[in-house]
Order: sequence, then structure tokens, then C-alpha cells
Amino acid sequence: MRLKSLGDILFTLPAVHQVRAAFPKDRISFLVSKEYAPLLAGFRDVESIVPLDRAKFRGFDPKAMAMEVYGLLRVFRRGRFSLAVDFQGYGETAFLTWFTRAPERWGSVYRPARKWAYTRQMRRDPGLHPAECHLELVRQGQTLPAPISNHYFLPETALAEAREFFAERGLDPARQTLFIQPFTSSPQKDWQLESYLGAARHWRGRGLQILFGGGPADRVALEPAREAGFPVAAGAPLLLSAGLVNLSTLVLGSDTGLLHLAVAMGKRVVMLLPSIAPGSCHPFQHRDWAVVPPDGKTVAGISAEAVNQACERALVEIGQPRS
Repeated sequence: MRLKSLGDILFTLPAVHQVRAAFPKDRISFLVSKEYAPLLAGFRDVESIVPLDRAKFRGFDPKAMAMEVYGLLRVFRRGRFSLAVDFQGYGETAFLTWFTRAPERWGSVYRPARKWAYTRQMRRDPGLHPAECHLELVRQGQTLPAPISNHYFLPETALAEAREFFAERGLDPARQTLFIQPFTSSPQKDWQLESYLGAARHWRGRGLQILFGGGPADRVALEPAREAGFPVAAGAPLLLSAGLVNLSTLVLGSDTGLLHLAVAMGKRVVMLLPSIAPGSCHPFQHRDWAVVPPDGKTVAGISAEAVNQACERALVEIGQPRS
């Protein structure tokens, strides 16, 4: 189980691959917050998605809360789970792990008081990439049964919708496309929008198609990109956004879930980070795809020249250099 958020759920993917390798004939279910359930369509090792409507617990409606809990208990009872793995380590997920009644219950522990919920627990190592932490949890001192894999399988329906989106906006999937995701959930992780627009103009001038992405809350903030003549996909459903990334040649942005999804789909990214020190959320297995500021402080300190050079190197690396 991992309830949220986009990037954090994706960081469980390598560990889920390992669970499948260790238990090739068993059924794997994944408990996740309802709003992120569509993402699990690309976790091929997962047979059953258990969506938890956490909004029911924020509405102070006792009947709605009781029905949601009852539904979960029915899933746990029918599932007869032999192993429950809590990748989140929150108080609520510790409780839910215990409630599965699985004879083996493993969990990441942030606070010692939650150890009671697990038969095995691992204290989170802040010096590890989150995906490595999850791998350590399922490793439990044992040799992993298969090479580390981080492979997200995009549903074909999402790719078809993305092709339709391209066609409606005059974009050609056969041409090189730079997808830019300028905003994250934390403004301190963002590069300036004007800097992204400068990079967009630079690469449009060198023949690339440009597409800006973002969440529903970014529509207004991305008006300058639209006014500059760039297509904008702000507010597109999660899997459609994934499809747009999949059709793109290169993905540029900061530490945000869609870029980590791009990495899991095998797309080349350029990720702007304040640091790649131990524990940072750099592109998993591709630390060299990150661009960091010379002062090691904030993403805002990264120069436009450094970003364009990183994009140039990426295009050369994937065999599509620009003259």
C-alpha cells in the first residue's frame, strides 16, 4: 500500500517488480487513494487495485466513513492476504496493514510507536533515494530475485488519446517534441516560468515542437505560455498527460511526479534539482539526468545556458542532435 502522491507511488514500482519476482504465482493487490487509482493501470504486476476514498474521512459523515471502512474490511477478508507491505508508514497505513490480518506485515517506520502493526519493520534511511528505501523494505536482508527494474506500461488507450490530442493541436508525433512541466507542488522547487519560456523559444527556433503540461490549478499560471503560441495541456487527465509525455522526445521540468513517470516509461528527462546529494529524488537510476545550481541552494540559481546545454546533451544521447 501507498496512498499518495504521484511520484511517491511511482517510487514503489521497482519494489513491486521485486515482489512479483519473489512470488510469481501469487495475486498482488495495491491499496491507493482513489484519485491515484488510474496510475496503477500501468503497474503490470498488480492484478487488483483497491481504491480508498480518503475524502470520506474528511467530510465528518459517520455513515460514509463507516461504509468506506466496511468496504475495506470486506476486501481484506476476501483477499486472505499472506503478506502486506506498507510503503507509506503513516499512522493510518500502519493501522490498515494490521487490519489485513496478513501473517507477514512489513512496513517503513517513521515513529517507533507504530512498530506494533508490523511483523517486520525498517526505519527509513534519509540517505537513500525513496525507491531504494522501498527496495530495502522488500529485500529485508535477502538477495533480490531479479535485476532492478523500473518499467511503467502505459495503457494503449492513453497513447491513443495522446495522439488525438496532438492531432487536434497541430502537433506531429513524428517530429521531435520537447514537453515542459514547469510547476511542482512546492514553489521552492520551481524554475522561473520566464526561464522555461526562454528555453521553449530557444528550442522552437531550432525546430522542436513544444508542449507545456501542468495540473488543473496551473491553467491560469500557464497563460503566458499560451499567449506565446505554445500548446498547453494543463488539466489533462493523468494518463493522457502520461501519453503526451510518451509521444515526446525529451521532458524538461523539476522534481515532480510526471517527470518520474517519464523516467519509468523510458523517456529521457532533464530534471532541475537543488541538489543530487544522498536522499534526493533524482531520476531513479539516472542521477546524471539532473541539473543542479552551482551554489547548491535553489533551482532558481540554474542558468538558462546550463539547461539548454543539458537538453543538447540529452538529444545527442538519444541520437537526435540539433544543428
